[in-house]
This record gives sequence, structure tokens and C-alpha cells, in this order.
Amino acid sequence: MGVRNFLIEGVSGAGKTAVATELQRRGYQAVHGDRELAYRGDPETGHPVVPETDPPTAAWISAHHIWDVGKVRAYIADQDEPLTFFCGGSRNLQKFIDLLDGVFILEVDQETMNRRIDERVARDPTDFGGTPDERDLIVHLHATQDHVPKAGVRIDATAPLATVVDEILARCGARGQGAGENAPS
Repeated sequence: MGVRNFLIEGVSGAGKTAVATELQRRGYQAVHGDRELAYRGDPETGHPVVPETDPPTAAWISAHHIWDVGKVRAYIADQDEPLTFFCGGSRNLQKFIDLLDGVFILEVDQETMNRRIDERVARDPTDFGGTPDERDLIVHLHATQDHVPKAGVRIDATAPLATVVDEILARCGARGQGAGENAPS
């Protein structure tokens, strides 16, 4: 997938999905990790797991939201694109983070986070953050920054989306817009 590979992480509502979509619109290879790679599994073994309760608690869902490491490795091994961006959150990122060239951490204040979650839940009431249990967990994770990588380039994701994506691309050494012009400088 990419000669150079980057993770774009952040708390719920930070803009990971919006950034992935904008990168794709500009012609870059971007993987929506939460849609294309994620499943509920044990972060250590990678084995799929069944929730302890029905319905599962928000904390359980969050703790078992992992990515398929085999798929991540396969994307990285395929070097057809100069840059690939993996966008989303994973509780097993320690299993593949060493394969990446860098990490970008999208940062937002709590007010922006809440507004964005309200907007997405208004579009889809089943989206994560739609229940009080989920919202409480999201606020806790924002405050503690649990599950967000400790090291990485921090990006102010309260800026307009185009500005956020421009900054990410500039920090990757990408020029122009679109796959034909995104060779590292």
C-alpha cells in the first residue's frame, strides 16, 4: 500500500474519519481503520471475543476494539503508493506501530469533541457516543488520553479540515494534491 505509512489517531470525535475521507478525496491512500480493519478481539492475542454482557458495555467495546494485524501488515507490504494513512483507533496498536513511519495525534478540546459526536449521532443514532454510557466513557478517555499513543506529532484538529490535512501532508513531505503529486520531498 505505501512506501511510507502513517497512523492518524485521536480520541473519539477528533476527526479521524473526516481526515481519512479528505485524504481519499485528494487522491491519497487512506484506510478507514475503524471500518476496514476493526473487530472485537483480545488486544494481546488478536483472537475474536464475545462480549461478557448483552448488550456489551461501552468500556468493553472500547477495550476490545482492535485491528486485524495481518491486514495492516499486508497493506504495508504492498508498496504501490508513496504514502498510506491508517486512520482510526486500535487497542492493539502496539502490535504494528513499529511498522509505521510516523504517528499523527489529532487533538480537540472537549467542547469540539462533544459537538462533533452530537453531529454524527444525529446522523446515525447507533454510532458510538449515542448512549450515556458511551458518552461518559468518551469524556473519560478525552480527559485521560487513555488509548491514544504517547508519542507522535500532535495536530490541532479544531482547525478547518483542509488545514488539518494540509499540515499532516506537509509533515509527511507531500506536495500538491492527489496521488500523482504526493511524492515525498
